[in-house]
Amino acid sequence: MMQPAEPEASDQITIEELQLAARNHGMPLEALRYEITPVGLHYLLIHYDIPAIDPGSWNLTVSGRVRKPLTLSLDDILSRPAVTLPVTMECAGNGRARLSPRPLSQPWLSEAIGTGEWTGISLVGLLSEAEPDVSAAEVVFTGADHGVEGGVEQDYARSLPLDEAMKDTVILAYKLNGQLLPPQHGFPLRLVVPGWYGMTSVKWLRSIEVVSEPFRGYQQVRGYRYRQDPDEVGEPVTRIAPRALMLPPGSPEFMTRDRVVPRGPCRLEGRAWSGWGPIERVEVTADGGRSWAPARLGSPPGPTAWTPWSFDWTAEPGSYVLMCRARDATGREQPMMPEWNVGGYANNSVQRVRVTVAASPA
Repeated sequence: MMQPAEPEASDQITIEELQLAARNHGMPLEALRYEITPVGLHYLLIHYDIPAIDPGSWNLTVSGRVRKPLTLSLDDILSRPAVTLPVTMECAGNGRARLSPRPLSQPWLSEAIGTGEWTGISLVGLLSEAEPDVSAAEVVFTGADHGVEGGVEQDYARSLPLDEAMKDTVILAYKLNGQLLPPQHGFPLRLVVPGWYGMTSVKWLRSIEVVSEPFRGYQQVRGYRYRQDPDEVGEPVTRIAPRALMLPPGSPEFMTRDRVVPRGPCRLEGRAWSGWGPIERVEVTADGGRSWAPARLGSPPGPTAWTPWSFDWTAEPGSYVLMCRARDATGREQPMMPEWNVGGYANNSVQRVRVTVAASPA
């Protein structure tokens, strides 16, 4: 039967990309079975080095265009009222390795995802206590991780518009899945911004500065921009595009990860999410996209976390490419083919799972 084409990388993975891949890791897709991703399976991207931080001497400063600057120790943070929120987080580069030509960076396929249960303090509460003045426009978050990128030596820093920073779902997290943050996830404190790609959630947080002008740091004006040409100013990468992923059915072939499925009834399952609004629909196809059928939607673990879905497929002998796609309440839907950009960001084209169905039941 005719199979839909799948984008392939245009050249071989480089040694530099392998170095990045060895430092960072995605979530194995079989972990989609977990409503809350176990800490060791949650995707991880570290731009520079994991900084060594002494929790006894660490503090967080809140400064800039505020009437009441603050300096807080870790004990001060831990003594404040805590909030816990399940949040689905995705790397902006997820899907980059499937673009052609392939942008050279962390070579993600589709596994740069995870849903953690984050515990911390409300950012809006802290900012309200500091009292931003009338000139406040953005909030800059700076981490302790330091390195060189694009020829610029820098501490990793990103900003949010003040109205986004003041949303009650944005938290300063010190726990992940009930345990203090592991070093690689930003110990002792990190920002968590639901609905935005992961680059927004600054780790190893050490300072918050309220500013009156747009932040001009590298990660804001050069990194994480949608561009068709490197010299373009481009548009900023912000919210997560809708995506559905399928828990690969059956058993894998070791090298290709193609699936072998026994003949007969087969329950397909997965999860879907979007940073723009709730998931409204997930569809599944086994015939190359000629016809799509709606999946059943379950209940997400929280308003900022992924939605489970399931679909009953009758597996007949043959070779298939199973696909799924999501649409959110704003009408945004996954495309069949990716849209290329220089950084390889937000490739949310439909997942393809190659499946062979045996002639007789297992």
